Amino acid sequence: MKIPGVPPAELSDLNRAQDRLSFIYLERCVIHRDSNAITATDDKGVVHIPAATLGVLMLGPGTSITQQAMMLLADNGATAVWVGEHGVRYYAHGRPLARSSRLIVAQAAAVSHRDRRLRVARAMYRMRFPGEDTSNLTMQQLRGKEGARVRRCYREHATRTGVPWNNREYDPNDFNGSDPVNQALSAAHACLYGIVHAVIVAIGASPGLGFVHTGHDRSFVYDIADLYKADITIPVAFDIAASQSTDIGADTRRAVRDRVHDGTLLDRCVRDIRSLLLSPTPTGPIDEQWLDDGPESDTVRLWDEEGPELASGRNYGGGVDF
Repeated sequence: MKIPGVPPAELSDLNRAQDRLSFIYLERCVIHRDSNAITATDDKGVVHIPAATLGVLMLGPGTSITQQAMMLLADNGATAVWVGEHGVRYYAHGRPLARSSRLIVAQAAAVSHRDRRLRVARAMYRMRFPGEDTSNLTMQQLRGKEGARVRRCYREHATRTGVPWNNREYDPNDFNGSDPVNQALSAAHACLYGIVHAVIVAIGASPGLGFVHTGHDRSFVYDIADLYKADITIPVAFDIAASQSTDIGADTRRAVRDRVHDGTLLDRCVRDIRSLLLSPTPTGPIDEQWLDDGPESDTVRLWDEEGPELASGRNYGGGVDF
């Protein structure tokens, strides 16, 4: 009997995660479907968003989304992320683009082995200190170097923009309780976390298995996002604070969107995650095939302790019913 409903798209026909829009944030609107587009309707009218181009759809307060819209997002491998006001709180996400468990298996194996976990953590720090040898530094030494780098970054942008800077101080429960630059930093980081989270789940890794951060269901999100803050969210936040914005949350989201509009961040994020998790040696070259492949096959296999994986969907009982 034919399965009812529209059949899902073939994985090979979908856009790769790094070729999509970074994110679109919606709030106080009704989200529906019109053919292959997502529609957002409010009192100002209707906006059409091609579903195949979406990386992540951030759903803010006051949004209502239909079952047909969610079906379209899932069919096109786009991630829906439910967030709070200004995008600062994360609540849930939808189904990812990836079907293969290759990345998450590699991630779990690395995070569960002390030496391999340390190797990945050092590689993350090495990305922030190009040209420096981090291979023999302890985690304490690496944290110290990173703290000094971030403080220097804050001071440089404060000097560049003329925005007074004292410290990173904010209350997660009170967005308006901090000064403008800290509000902008919170909003910008939230956008970055959403983008990184969408990429992680889209390519089949786990947001919760972190190497530097640990104990939280978004530990790996924070690991990866920290690689890009100095280049993206910190300068954006100081620019917004210097502009004397009257709507810091919205203006910051738009500025982050414009900063990552060319897609370079998505491509960089995908390549960084895959190189960190799939690199065969501590400092060896990365197999380019691992970095550039598209959506992987929607195939379920059976594990065997003696050798290669076996095809599923077969009866291995030797003709005996059970």
